[in-house]
Amino acid sequence: MKKPRIAIPKFSYIIAGSLMALLALGFWFWQRNDYSKDVLKLEILAPSRTVMGEEISFVVKYKNNGEIRLEKPTLIFEYPAGSLVPEGKSERQTLSLEDIYPGQEQNIEFPARLFGKEGDIKEARVLLQYAPKNLNAQFESETTAAVVLSSVPLNFELDIPSKVEAGQQFDFALNYFSNSEFPLSDLRIQLEYPGGFSFAKAVPSPIGDKEWKIGVLNKAGGGRIVVTGSLDGQVEEAKIFKAVLGIWRDGKFTALKEVARGLEITQTRLIIAQTINGLPDYTASPGEILHYVVSFKNASDKNLENLFLIVSLEGRPLDMGSVRTTGGMFQKGDNSIIWESKDSSRLRFLGKGEEGQVEFWVAVKNSWEVFSPQDKEFIIQNRVLLSDARAEFTAKVNSQVAIEQAVYFQDEVFGNLGPLPPQAGFPTSFTVLWKAKNFSNDAENAKVRAVLPEGVSLTGRIFPEDSHLTYDEASREVLWNIGDISAGTGTFSDALEIAFQIQLAPSVSQRGAILPLMGTAVITGDDRFTDREISGSDGAVDTRLPDDSSIIQNGIVL
Repeated sequence: MKKPRIAIPKFSYIIAGSLMALLALGFWFWQRNDYSKDVLKLEILAPSRTVMGEEISFVVKYKNNGEIRLEKPTLIFEYPAGSLVPEGKSERQTLSLEDIYPGQEQNIEFPARLFGKEGDIKEARVLLQYAPKNLNAQFESETTAAVVLSSVPLNFELDIPSKVEAGQQFDFALNYFSNSEFPLSDLRIQLEYPGGFSFAKAVPSPIGDKEWKIGVLNKAGGGRIVVTGSLDGQVEEAKIFKAVLGIWRDGKFTALKEVARGLEITQTRLIIAQTINGLPDYTASPGEILHYVVSFKNASDKNLENLFLIVSLEGRPLDMGSVRTTGGMFQKGDNSIIWESKDSSRLRFLGKGEEGQVEFWVAVKNSWEVFSPQDKEFIIQNRVLLSDARAEFTAKVNSQVAIEQAVYFQDEVFGNLGPLPPQAGFPTSFTVLWKAKNFSNDAENAKVRAVLPEGVSLTGRIFPEDSHLTYDEASREVLWNIGDISAGTGTFSDALEIAFQIQLAPSVSQRGAILPLMGTAVITGDDRFTDREISGSDGAVDTRLPDDSSIIQNGIVL
């Protein structure tokens, strides 16, 4: 018996054929996709190792090994972090390339200088995007290359004592030196202090209290930063200081050298303190005598014997020829004062908890004796060495402001009128000239004041006309509001000047008298460096006109 034939609809053949065609087409696209990724050869040629700052090149090499043209290619190259790229370029370069034909090979060079720490691995990356001809799909190839920084030609050291006493000031230094063939710019040094450290000062001054801007460092160039501070903590406790030398560029910090050093806190044996003119925080002024008292205390649990004490003085404002002391000996060669145990009973024997002191005097020079165009913001300092204990003290020096007051009859500003010598019943006009000077620190809120004597009045004529000159009728005070006045004004730049006219009308009762024309002129201001008020003055002027050399008369009213 025959099996029945099952009829297959024609449309089933159509569906089957379509599925086979779709599968074939998908396989073809899969082949082309897989093929397109392999036919483009992309690589970065670069040295495996380099020295920091040395110029190298990343050579991007690409080749079309296939039979299809690659259209609209775009190459994106990313330099390693911390690279110095050619001027006008960025760390990420995007290039639109011409179509890449089958068999075509091309090289593109990207020069750079790499910066970082020794042993850092610097990785460059390249991405090439393209579309094969007759295909709408976008493809991309990517590769990287790594370069090791084999050496960093910089010396960076943290010079710090191994032990310090708790609470006592001490110095430590950061030393840096470059042996790089390439000049290094935008350098910064950052310090990380341990807990318990109190910053006092640093030379040169930092940004804040723990960052320094070095600027440009050429080959064989270097420098030193000296930091002063104190450290609190437990005896035998270890404290770690860390420092980093690096480059700020485009808002990013790249570390080049790092260093860390530790020290140990030891028991305090001797406590050293100091006052100047009775104050622990004193601001000196030009021309005054400074009275130093250096006191010391035995903070240990043992009696101390045969101590010595040395004070070393520094600071151009100090007149070293004026040093006077009780008991000690001044050494002019190094500007130090030495007290030996034979000079003080407390140095011979200092019992537990006992205190002692030494004292000396020194004068401060006048500002103009030490000032030069490059100098400002003077400090005076002294270091104290008491056997194995050390301390350092500093004091700022105020600037000195001065006012010169002169009165003239003959002048080229206003042209004065009236009889001279002055006559009763007739007005005579005069010109007052004020010259303001400032020497060593910038000052602000500077003002000059003087009182007009009875019988003298302002005419209203002022030069320059926009000067800030005012007059109070009740107090008869003339006020010149200067505002800011820079260091060196009147010495290495012109003094600030104002001229104004006054008038004297003597009465009959004043015949035969010498009359005052201007009261004492006083200048005041706020020293920006010391945060202290500073002042100066010039004496009153009368009808004898001592500053007008063209006038020969005795100033007596007729």
